[in-house]
Amino acid sequence: MHACGHDTHMTGWIGAARVLAASRDKWSGTLVMIGQPAEEINAGAAAMLADGLFTRFPRPDYALAFHDTAELGSGIIGVKPGFALANVDSVDITVRGLGGHGAYPHTTKDPIVLASAIVMRLQTLVSREASPLDPSVVTVGSFHGGAKHNIIPDEVKMQLTVRSYSDASRKTLLDGIRRIVAGEAMASGIPADRAPVVTMDPNFARATWNTPAFSARIADHFRARFGAARVAEVPPSMAGEDFGEFARADQNRIQSLIFWVGGRQQAELDKAAREGTTLHGLHSPFWAPEADKVIAAGAEALASAAIELMPKGGAQSN
Repeated sequence: MHACGHDTHMTGWIGAARVLAASRDKWSGTLVMIGQPAEEINAGAAAMLADGLFTRFPRPDYALAFHDTAELGSGIIGVKPGFALANVDSVDITVRGLGGHGAYPHTTKDPIVLASAIVMRLQTLVSREASPLDPSVVTVGSFHGGAKHNIIPDEVKMQLTVRSYSDASRKTLLDGIRRIVAGEAMASGIPADRAPVVTMDPNFARATWNTPAFSARIADHFRARFGAARVAEVPPSMAGEDFGEFARADQNRIQSLIFWVGGRQQAELDKAAREGTTLHGLHSPFWAPEADKVIAAGAEALASAAIELMPKGGAQSN
């Protein structure tokens, strides 16, 4: 399935390379095409940088990328200056209790009740501890415990996704998760040797920041090339993407922008708006972008932006 649309991204990337290779009379400078693996596990960009990407190959002045979206009509380009994508952390929690027979709950320390209390308390991290002006998400996506009607299990396993924008907000959420888990276990009388275990996945995505002035410049270029009706300023997303690591590697030099390219038939969007229905989005097995339009717009946008940044006769850049 298309899932996140990476097949259209790579095809558009190849299309941009072909256009730029055939248009050397229009630009002057150094073009670096980065074919990065492992974006879905937030590990590819960091691995390439650790492997010497910017020492073995030229360090860029500008970094550009595009991603398809189900929220814009096909071929429409979306730009968001500033925070565009979120910090994304995956957290595993093992809640340990003392199992036993369901008929004798007083002889146990029920991890299902404890884990349920943790789930409910976690909701207050966003509603009562995070600033309402700094968006945050804490979602318990997996909750597994027990195997039989009449047996209280020994443990429950939970999996969380945690999303934020600022480094401070990320710290508030992760510290709060550890505190709540420990506090609820203490309130439930869990012995110290059975304390819950909280594990943070080391492969986390840091928020993607689009350089504001650079984003505005490229958005103006897109309006001039495609027309104002095909360029929109879009809200930030709570999805994650490790493209931002390339700019973080040298924030004093590298200006960065990831933009969106719509892949939804406009008629579908219009119908959903009229009827108040929700359409399938990215990572749904039913998401199938209009690939030809995404590829064409993505390739033209990448190639034309590169030419705008490296015009023939202008100051050379990468």
